[in-house]
Amino acid sequence: MKKILGPMRRAIQQFQMISDGDRVAVGLSGGKDSIALLAALARYQKFAPVHFELEAITIDAGLEGMDYTPLIEYCHQIHVPYTILKTSIAAVVFNIRKEQNPCSLCARMRRGALHNLCNDLHCNKLALGHHADDAIETFFLSLFYEGRLNTFQPVTYLNRKKITLIRPLVFVNEKDIIYDSDCRHLPIIGSTCPADGFTKREEVKEFVSKMRTEVPDFNRKILSAIQNPHLFSPWMTAAKNKGHSNQ
Repeated sequence: MKKILGPMRRAIQQFQMISDGDRVAVGLSGGKDSIALLAALARYQKFAPVHFELEAITIDAGLEGMDYTPLIEYCHQIHVPYTILKTSIAAVVFNIRKEQNPCSLCARMRRGALHNLCNDLHCNKLALGHHADDAIETFFLSLFYEGRLNTFQPVTYLNRKKITLIRPLVFVNEKDIIYDSDCRHLPIIGSTCPADGFTKREEVKEFVSKMRTEVPDFNRKILSAIQNPHLFSPWMTAAKNKGHSNQ
């Protein structure tokens, strides 16, 4: 897990993501990225220069066929408390609202539920499993569909909820998660969402994948541009503000 732990530790230190005494909730979706983040943070916790607590949390949207038993067993194995919050998000999105663009509303509702659960569990940090490829894809999503230069920040402070969102995998490439021998043994829960695989993000993901075959060091160049204070400043601002950016 060296290719994950090294970049993760660099991101945590560069953006001052975790401080002594923090209670860090890790949002588990059931996918490879979030479970890899939990596994990496559990290892990092053993040699980190600061003491912090870990808590795993999942928002159960109410989709049929989702079985979180493997995640429950894994969290028990690594001695991390795990909370699953059952909701009716899927029913609201697909049955009541019958959304044409279900992902947008679902994401907003999930975020709200995650933030509230963090408060209920007295966690002041929420760690999300977004990696470098996600940052690049979000950049192009914003460029193509919103006409602006934007991507998520490594650290975001939510004033109203008093929670800091952190993305410790922001320097980790997706391929290093996919091909890591330790990650291959982690439990992954396949999504049963009917919209899964049919989103604009999937289209952008294919575009980015094609660009990687044509442009040498594509990931490194885009990430470098995102971090360039003269071209694209949010990440530099986050670092300068000691990992806190108001929202």
